[in-house]
Amino acid sequence: MPGSAGDRMIRSIRVAACSPEIRVGELRTNLRRAAEAITAAAADGARLIVLPELATSGYVFENREEARSVAMERGDDRWRIIQDALPENTVAVVGYCEDGGADLFNTAAVLTRSGRVGDYRKSHLWGLERTIFTGGDTGGAIVDTAVGRLGVAICYDNEFPEVPRKLALAGAELLALPVNWPAVARPAGEHPPETIQAMAAARSSRLATIIADRSGEERGVEWTAGTTIIDEDGWVAAEPRDGLAITTLTLRKTGDKSLPPHNDLFADRRPDLY
Repeated sequence: MPGSAGDRMIRSIRVAACSPEIRVGELRTNLRRAAEAITAAAADGARLIVLPELATSGYVFENREEARSVAMERGDDRWRIIQDALPENTVAVVGYCEDGGADLFNTAAVLTRSGRVGDYRKSHLWGLERTIFTGGDTGGAIVDTAVGRLGVAICYDNEFPEVPRKLALAGAELLALPVNWPAVARPAGEHPPETIQAMAAARSSRLATIIADRSGEERGVEWTAGTTIIDEDGWVAAEPRDGLAITTLTLRKTGDKSLPPHNDLFADRRPDLY
């Protein structure tokens, strides 16, 4: 029947979120491990693969000088190790410390085997990031890729509901979210609060979200190990096993936010009221 779930669902995509071991300051080792994680995810059929925030450099820098020592320019030849691990028509989103000349940026690269299709500079900086990085000038980014119209944000960005909503309104079909979530206290049995926020944002915009987080500890900071894949309805679709979360997501037709039989998530908005 018209408007049924079967009519709205038009394609599937296999996605992965990877959490390889990352060591602060060890650029070459981190690049190699990132490539190995991408190879494993691609071997399991993933066409969109997300790695954590600052995956090439580590996160807990002693100072800006240390961060600069592991920063990469967009045109750095060393990106080839990651690109060569990608099969054709597969996309990776990888967090890195970007050398922007006078400024450093906390950036996510969107890569394919044949080239670079986008970069997003984190706009909402957390804590001591402000002493190292310059904030970006957009609230998330939209990148058109072989796997669809991809929204990209980084970590703290997603705690501002306006960011995933803006990306969904701009036509994002999926949200790639590299993060480094420091662990915080929570009641026994509860999801991390950042995961709950991401689930709510995914549901309120029907925007599947692929989150790649760190695990373990770095210089006294314990990570949440919040790597998660969230489907369009806001439910957890996959959590990691041996550092890899992978699943097949079924996506609605681009721009379809209908809630049959009487509603449409975006058409029902009343922005004049709020």
